[in-house]
Amino acid sequence: MSDEPRSGTPETSGRDAVVIGGGLAGVTAALALADAGVRVTLLEGRPRLGGLAFSFRRGGLTVDNGQHVYLRCCTAYRWFLDRIGGTALAPLQDRLDVPVVDLDRPAGRRLGRLRRDALPVPLHLGRSLATYPHLSLAERASVGRAALALKGLDPADPALDTQDFGSWLAAHGQSPRAVEALWDLVGVATLNAVAGDTSLALAAMVFKTGLLSDPGAADIGWAHVPLGELHDRLAREALDAAGVRTEVRARVTAVSAAADGTWTVRFPGGTLRADAVVLAVPQREAHDLLPDGALDAPERLLEIGTAPILNVHVVYDRKVLGVPFLAALGTPVQWVFDRTHASGLREGQYLALSQSAAQDDIDVPVAALRERYLPELERLLPATRGAAVRDFFVTRERTATFAPTPGVGRLRPGARTKSPGLYLAGAWTATGWPATMEGAVRSGVSAADAALGALGRPRPHRLFAFEEAVHRIVPEDAASDGGRAAGRTPGREPEGPGVPLRGGTR
Repeated sequence: MSDEPRSGTPETSGRDAVVIGGGLAGVTAALALADAGVRVTLLEGRPRLGGLAFSFRRGGLTVDNGQHVYLRCCTAYRWFLDRIGGTALAPLQDRLDVPVVDLDRPAGRRLGRLRRDALPVPLHLGRSLATYPHLSLAERASVGRAALALKGLDPADPALDTQDFGSWLAAHGQSPRAVEALWDLVGVATLNAVAGDTSLALAAMVFKTGLLSDPGAADIGWAHVPLGELHDRLAREALDAAGVRTEVRARVTAVSAAADGTWTVRFPGGTLRADAVVLAVPQREAHDLLPDGALDAPERLLEIGTAPILNVHVVYDRKVLGVPFLAALGTPVQWVFDRTHASGLREGQYLALSQSAAQDDIDVPVAALRERYLPELERLLPATRGAAVRDFFVTRERTATFAPTPGVGRLRPGARTKSPGLYLAGAWTATGWPATMEGAVRSGVSAADAALGALGRPRPHRLFAFEEAVHRIVPEDAASDGGRAAGRTPGREPEGPGVPLRGGTR
């Protein structure tokens, strides 16, 4: 693109690209293309980058729209962090260690842990499972047998996508308690759905890759700074350094093919022309922008369901939680994270509750959520009982992820379309992963790879170096798909009594 793209449609050089969408998928695609010598313009409708993993200001706090974590097996997202210079700001645990508190057990016997030892798979979890207090001895033994059966599944088998994970677990001897206290504890957080609503193919991929591939695969990492520092500020700096022209507040209204094989992209105040276009937006927005004939069945994009996530934010006047995070059973609370340092809070403690598969709570008024969750936190964290609540608010994302329901696999398109020069990216595309930050980055890599092949540009080695790490840490069947959420789904405002609404979603 020339320096005057807003006046008419300038001629292209044969290596120009437009990336539509500034989430993780779009930023990845733009960096990949630019690293290969392509001139790239990135268009984002919002005033910031980061898609569904961003931050906003609320008074003196910098608040993440929702708690996002990644695992050591997320090699593409780890490459992304390295590419933007953010690895040190989102470190991994030295070793998987998750405190799990069960409020249905007697006081003094409520704490269990899921952690690994420095042993080969599957022995790395053997001691943790053998001593996990939230399951009976018989249930622990049955979990081990189910895990071995799960390890034998091929997530790429289309037949698995037609089955639900809950039925498979029941058929392999898993009690409702085992599902609640172990399988859903992990699955709801990673898949945003309970086992009975989840494709067996996606569940098998998650558990095989995270727990049954490499001893360290499930070690948890998370941002120790606001997500905006990573996915907006550092991402912009990386894009600028790579020569990408980034336009925010530039929501695309039309994408069309020209007779000479180039593409025209229109947005308010401007028109761009390019040899390749990457649509890195949510599936419904992609459907609306796709030209006729780009997909055999574009209506399938509208059949990809969505699932909500609710985040409850509570600021106390004192420290009430002594660990970085914990998971909970026997309570509506799912996961609790300490966000004090990252938010900039200097006095007291700021906790964020991440509530996945939140269909029952997503539209509940703030006052009712306060009445529900503050007493639950008092049950879960005794130190809160004498603490004052300085702030309580929620952030909602009604379409946080695509729904990982049985049959969703056949609805997810690949990066290439039937229109030469037009490519798709986003966690909802056929990455083999659920709707995660890892899936979003992989989709951007896949779209860029397809575009580079069509443009005759070489693959930049530093971009695809993460693939080598993939094969070292995940099973071959999970890695073969190649390239938490991406796109530009409109956000929701944070809510709280007596506080101005400033924006924010998961």
